[in-house]
Amino acid sequence: MILGATNNPGRYAFLAATRLIASGHTIVNIGVVEGEIEGIPIQAPKAIHEDIDTITMYIGAARQTLLYDYILETKPRRIIFNPGSENPGLERLAIANGIVTERACTLVLLATAQF
Repeated sequence: MILGATNNPGRYAFLAATRLIASGHTIVNIGVVEGEIEGIPIQAPKAIHEDIDTITMYIGAARQTLLYDYILETKPRRIIFNPGSENPGLERLAIANGIVTERACTLVLLATAQF
């Protein structure tokens, strides 16, 4: 799941989406602006998705606060906090709920086969 998905090709969230797809990963795009990335719609953060392995975070800590319940109810295996999205409060909540957290760059993880 890409949290902060955008169809703006100049944004890292867009690059991550296209590279995840190219690498054979199934993605769910969650964002605030309607659109799509390679035919996959950008959805509002409303429906809880099941079987989410990873949330890759592309929104800042201040905007994450309203999504804490949504994130925790999704029950991902891990959350990747990309540069600029670090949030010690959410990291503590995630860890307390059995979710692995990682401060990393999804693009680098993909490029080095560590995703």
